[in-house]
Amino acid sequence: MTVVPLPSAAAAAVPFPGVLTVRPATPADDAFIDDLQAIAFGPGRFARTAFRVRERFPIDTSLSLVAEVDGIACGSVWMTPISVGGLNGYLLGPLATHPNFRKRGAGKLLALEVSKRALARGEGSFVLLVGDQDYYCPLGWEITTPGAIQFPGPVDVTRVLLLAEDKSLATSLSGSIAAFKPV
Repeated sequence: MTVVPLPSAAAAAVPFPGVLTVRPATPADDAFIDDLQAIAFGPGRFARTAFRVRERFPIDTSLSLVAEVDGIACGSVWMTPISVGGLNGYLLGPLATHPNFRKRGAGKLLALEVSKRALARGEGSFVLLVGDQDYYCPLGWEITTPGAIQFPGPVDVTRVLLLAEDKSLATSLSGSIAAFKPV
C-alpha cells in the first residue's frame, strides 16, 4: 500500500469530497495509526484506563479497521476481546479520525462496522466502550449501571456504554474486565 500524505491544514479548510470506505488494517497502516492516535489523544493516551486494558488483553488485529476517503487513510478503530462477569464481549477503542476528515461520518462508520463484525462472529455478546453519550447512544449504545463494570483504573462511570442485541445487558452486566474466555 502506498502511504498518501494527509493534506495540509490549509488544504483541509474545504471539506474533502470523496467516497468513505472501511477496510481491514494491515501492518502497512501501523505508522498512520500510531500518528493518528498521537494527534487525537496526545501523550496522555498511555495513562488512560482503556490503554491499561489493552496492555493486559491484546487487540484482535482481525478487528482493526481503517477508514479511507478516496484511498486516503483518515481514521482507525481497534477492538479488544474481553469478558465481564464471565460473559465474552469486546472493548471498542481507540477510535480516531484525523482532524482534516472529521464531521464526515468516518468515526461512526468505523464504530458500527467493527461492532457488527465482532458480534457477527457469535463469540461475544456485547461491545463496551468509554465515550460520549451524545455521540454513541444515537448509534445504539446504552448507558450501563454506574460502577457495575470495574476497569483496571479510574473511569468516568457515566461514559461507560454498551451495545448488545440483548438490551438488558446494559443494566445487568457487572464485574471486572477479564480475559476473553475460549468458546
